[in-house]
Order: sequence, then structure tokens, then C-alpha cells
Amino acid sequence: MTDQVSPLAPASFPTLPAIAGVRTATVLSGIKYKNRDDVLVAELAPGTTVAGTLTRSTTPGAPVTWCRDILAKGSGRGLVVNAGNANVFTGAIGDASVRETASAAAGVLGCAPDEVFIASTGVIGEILPHDKIIAKLPDAKAKLTEGGWDAAAGAIRTTDTFAKGASATAEIGGKTVTIAGIAKGSGMVQPNMATMLSFVFTDAAVPAAILQEILSPAVDRTFNSITVDSDTSTSDTLLLFATGAAGNAAPASASDPALDSFKQALESVLRELALLVVRDGEGAQKLIEVRVTGAVSDDSARKIALSIANSPLVKTAIAGEDANWGRVVMAVGKSEQPIDVSRISIGFGGVDIAVDGKRNPNYDEAPVAAHLKGQEIGIDVCVGAGDGTATVWTCDLTHGYISINADYRS
Repeated sequence: MTDQVSPLAPASFPTLPAIAGVRTATVLSGIKYKNRDDVLVAELAPGTTVAGTLTRSTTPGAPVTWCRDILAKGSGRGLVVNAGNANVFTGAIGDASVRETASAAAGVLGCAPDEVFIASTGVIGEILPHDKIIAKLPDAKAKLTEGGWDAAAGAIRTTDTFAKGASATAEIGGKTVTIAGIAKGSGMVQPNMATMLSFVFTDAAVPAAILQEILSPAVDRTFNSITVDSDTSTSDTLLLFATGAAGNAAPASASDPALDSFKQALESVLRELALLVVRDGEGAQKLIEVRVTGAVSDDSARKIALSIANSPLVKTAIAGEDANWGRVVMAVGKSEQPIDVSRISIGFGGVDIAVDGKRNPNYDEAPVAAHLKGQEIGIDVCVGAGDGTATVWTCDLTHGYISINADYRS
């Protein structure tokens, strides 16, 4: 976490509504940070269902393994998150740390240990002194309150320069339901399931299996469509808790039309949180939206879009405000996806630079140069091979990224 706020940050943390059945508290454990709260505890009402997506990294943290194991139960009563130490690559000691933390939290919250979800973020490979977290759980219990989202989002930050939150309302069967979520993430971000850490809460009544069926595709279109540096975190965790306090009739299936409004609202919250992560990309000065059309499938379009979004050459060109569209051509080619070279078109900021596989004879670089001086950059690519489309969001690559990561452990 740094004192210099990203130039792409919103003016302030949004006003998020309290979610019935959810209480939060933050405390200072002192694991790494000495002058700010670094542990979030959430208490969830009995009957709360849960869905989640977790990193596909083959070197996951102990908290990820724990969450994956207990997600099948579909019940959540508590959440404990710490910042500053990821509890990754810590072997049996790390596993024991999670079990002991969950057991202690269960005792404080009055539930079973396998109803307490654990997440950690920070330095990899260092033993987590979980006793410092456990010692603060009674204090957290005494401080539990509805809302408190700003503090909650702040406590889970590491290199983030600002706290991230979003909310929305929807209707299910004539009942108004509310959604609020927080996230953290700034570097080591190309999620392969979600973002680094994100926790979303709703008062809707939705069975766990249906909640999961709704969440997974929404994650693909949001968190799985962002990248800061192409690095999938060992700790990526997204959890969605539904307390049922809104009192709506439980849907019978994920395809129930009564869920249409809820699905849209949930995806809007996930998208906003995902974009806030990109806006806080380490060293970022510009938000970049890459839109690919004309691919043989949506999946192929996404691979091409990520190839462009992850290219250091494309990202540094944008940082330097250089309309070097040849780098986009390169990134399309290295994706190894089916394309029709003779039909490729490329545009920056709505200006056609290349059409029909070659430079636009009427191309005027002046409006593109002006567009690149802004903070939000658009890149459009059509590869002329089909109807597949995808949108991916990333940020530019500046020296700030190097500065942050060169001394991250200190």
C-alpha cells in the first residue's frame, strides 16, 4: 500500500448499503503493517449460502485450499481475511494455521469451523503468525457492525492505492434485494477465476448451487477479463455470500426468469470491482479497453484480446502515448488463434488505423495522438474470421510497476 493514489482512482469510496445478515469489523494484528488495520472479520447470519471461484494456480495458498474444500457445503457463517502475509508455500504449517484460525473464529462466532472462510494476501513463502490474528478475534467480535465497507475494503489492501467497493439493487419475485462488494488487487493480476481477493454480499435468498451457477459465468466476463501483468496470483479468491434476509421466494433454478434482474445487478458489481482493480494497477496511468471482434469463437477472441492486453510492447507504447499499431499486429499474431490476415482491422479511439489487412490509406494520426494523451484508451481489433467477440481491460506499463515490485517485500 502506498501514499500515492492512482490517477485513475475514483474521487472517493462509494456509499455502500448495509446488507441485512452481514456484520463486519477490522482490527490491527501487526503481522506486517504497524499503523493500519490488517484483518477483516465478517459475521454472516444463520442460513447464509455461499458460492465462490478460486485460483487455478497449481501453487495455491493454504487459505485457497481450505476454501475449496468447504465450498461444497454451501454454507457460510464467517470470514477472516488478513493482509501482509499470503500464507502460500508454507507447507503443513500453513495448513495448520488456517485450521486453527477457522476453529478460533468459529468459537467466537458460534458456528462450525467449516463454515468460516479464510483468505490471506501479501508476501509468499513466509510463515503466517496466525496467533496474532486469533488474539484479535474477540476484539473484532466486540466491534462487529452493519456496513463498515470502507474500513473493510481498506483492511485487505496490500499495494493497492485505494479501497475498492461497489453496490447495486435488483428485484427477485417482487422483492428488492441489495448487493455490496469489496475487492483488493493491484499487481500479480491476471485472474484465472476471479481477482486477487473479492468478497460480495447480498440479502437475496438463493440456494448455494444456483448461486454458483450464476456466479461462474459472470466472473468469466468480468474478473477473468482483466489483466495488469499477466501473472495469476496464488491467492485469487472471490466469495459471494447470500444471507436470504430479503425474504424473496427461493428460485428453482439458475434459469428462473425471476433472477434476471439479480444476474444483471451482480454482474454490474463484479465488473465495477474488476475495473477498479485495473484502475489501481501498479504504476498505472491509463486504463485500456481491448475489444476484439470477428474471431472464430468468443474464447478465441478472449485469447487474442489477452495477448494484446498482456503485451509489454503494447502497454509501454500506450504509456509513452505512441500510436505504434504494429505492436498490436504482433500481439494478434502471437496469440496463434485463427484469423484472416487480409481482413484484419485495427483502431485506436474509434479511428481506423488499419483496414482490410493493411494500413488505412486515409489514416490521420493526429486524433489518435490526442486520444492517447487521455486516461482511458480504446483499442478495437477485428480479425475477420467469424462472429466471436470479447472485451478485456488492462492498464499501461510504466516505471512505477518496476519501482513497486523491486522492493515489495520491504
